[in-house]
Amino acid sequence: MLLPPAVALSLAATAIAQQPPATNDASQAFLSFVKASAAELRVNDKPPASIADWNLHRAALRTNLAKSWGGWPKQPAPLNPKKLGELQRDGYRVEKIIFQTFPGVWMTANAYVPDKAGRLAAVLCVHGHWRGAKQDPVVQSRCIGLAKLGFFVLVVDAFGAGERGLSKNLGEYHGEMVAATLFPVGLPLSGLQVYENMRAVDYLLTRPEVDGARLGITGASGGGNQTMYAGAFDERFKAVVPVCSVGNYQAYLGAACCMCEVVPGALRFTEEWGLLAMVAPRALMVVSATKDAHQFSVGEAKKSLALAEPVFALHGRAANVRHAIFESPHAYNQPMREAMYGWMTKHLKGEGDGSPIPEPEIKTEDPETLRCFPGQTRPDDWLTIPKFALVAGNVALMERSPSVANFGMSKPKLLDSLQSDILGGLPKFGGVIKASGFGQIFVPESRLMVGVEAERGLSFAGTFAVIDLGGPNYGEEWSNAFKGENLRRVWLGLRNVGVDGNPRDRIGRAPDHNTAEWSMWLGRPLLGQWVVDIRRGLDALNMKEGGDLTVVGIGPAGVVALCAAALDPRITRVVTVGSLTSYLTDVPYEGQRLGIMAPGIVRDVGDIPHIAALIAPRKLVIAGGVTGGGKSLDEAALRQQFDFTRRVYEMEKAAAALTILSSTNAADIVKALK
Repeated sequence: MLLPPAVALSLAATAIAQQPPATNDASQAFLSFVKASAAELRVNDKPPASIADWNLHRAALRTNLAKSWGGWPKQPAPLNPKKLGELQRDGYRVEKIIFQTFPGVWMTANAYVPDKAGRLAAVLCVHGHWRGAKQDPVVQSRCIGLAKLGFFVLVVDAFGAGERGLSKNLGEYHGEMVAATLFPVGLPLSGLQVYENMRAVDYLLTRPEVDGARLGITGASGGGNQTMYAGAFDERFKAVVPVCSVGNYQAYLGAACCMCEVVPGALRFTEEWGLLAMVAPRALMVVSATKDAHQFSVGEAKKSLALAEPVFALHGRAANVRHAIFESPHAYNQPMREAMYGWMTKHLKGEGDGSPIPEPEIKTEDPETLRCFPGQTRPDDWLTIPKFALVAGNVALMERSPSVANFGMSKPKLLDSLQSDILGGLPKFGGVIKASGFGQIFVPESRLMVGVEAERGLSFAGTFAVIDLGGPNYGEEWSNAFKGENLRRVWLGLRNVGVDGNPRDRIGRAPDHNTAEWSMWLGRPLLGQWVVDIRRGLDALNMKEGGDLTVVGIGPAGVVALCAAALDPRITRVVTVGSLTSYLTDVPYEGQRLGIMAPGIVRDVGDIPHIAALIAPRKLVIAGGVTGGGKSLDEAALRQQFDFTRRVYEMEKAAAALTILSSTNAADIVKALK
């Protein structure tokens, strides 16, 4: 009998001596592990003792943030701004503008220009997850209020939102499996937003009405995150006001957040206080609401401010940081806006003491009126997030991937990068706990337990394991198919899978959305953690190199099987069944797991055919396959997709060890393994 993981965890919870999870509920064990890991990473956080210490810390922060965000073009694309229309209103006008941020990528924007002479202080308004994006009445309100108070205002649509979605309609969400297409190419949405907001500043500096020495930025929710990151990174912003967004990274663990908020690996080098402190000695006002979600709550924001405020004091600017708290749910309401007006007026105009300023009368527009491309008039060749990721991925492969001829020489470096940089390393093995009658419990790493069991018998010619991220595969199809091969079946448990999975994990098309994001904060994508479980499961079974071990990956688990086999020579035969054939896609992922989207894997190692090539000259069967959009490929298309893999196998003089077939039938696959 195979041991179900929930039973295994509950049986072992009291037996393990290595810091057990805080709960015996298997569905919460992974969250306990993530939280404990994060706390350990940040346990030594403390304010810097001097300006010199802070300057060193700040420089390292900038370097690590830039690395997490994948870097930006050395030469920015021409802005090529275009004015597409104008609305005249009482005391100001609204211009409809587009400008280029990356080659072929256009940012839609509205400029609110006061009827006032001279060079004006300016504020960049970035929206959060309001359906109308820059056109939404909630977002319009602060733009109109600022314009009537004499500020030049630029409000922009974030990549994938507003007028920049997959379709030409307003109201699309740029998260889940849309923004997920950016992770494999190493350009997460959080970083792209920072860069695009910096390009928005570049645009502001082209306007004769704007005083470039007096710039501010504000936004709420996801826009508050944009505000914090851009405000920290771009020193041209002199006043920074994030609203209903500041808490700390550890508070995200256990919550659902958008892809645009995730900075891969951030907990390895900072907490949120570090970003807030980077604003010093410029002006920072953090706005919190008493009825907000835990990750944005007053208490969590205070934790970050407690470490950031001493940095302002070191600069002699203790008064330049303020925490404004409102009795309110998650919002950017009138009292919050009035507090922001006062802060911007003091620090950008040099007027007043920073106290709230009453809001002028506001009349918002029909969102359709503000669009740069009303209705369905947006150009058909518009570059969406997945299309941008596809272009970026192809450029990375062309510039950085080794050729077939030098693949052998590059292989050690690629494997090291895969294990250490992309998958998060191989933690120390925690050992095995016996569970009499139920196989074994093993500890793939400290604080976590997983089950493993091997079929009993005396004389097996080899071993096989079927990996399925939908949960344990107890079906008879594979056992019957392998029966004639005299192979012993093993069950290798994987963390956060099946009954061990978090029951509130799915967001949209991503069944493991939240747990995958929590893992990225740690710099340990689920793909890497699942590979650890497989390799440590083999350790628990005391499997040695030189045996005969077949690992079969079903669907998304095919990518897990490829990575595990690439890194562990004990796996002698690999099968992927109906698995993803390329990370690069011009549409959102369908039928995949967010957990296999390891940040930077395409950029630093290669696409799935390159990973498959790392297995050569061992036996590899590609049985069926799908595109990122979920379309099945026929055998000809599969062969074309894995042409690089085939050529590497030929170079290794192992052409017969690679089989590509369209069938996903277990019996056909076992026949191909011979």
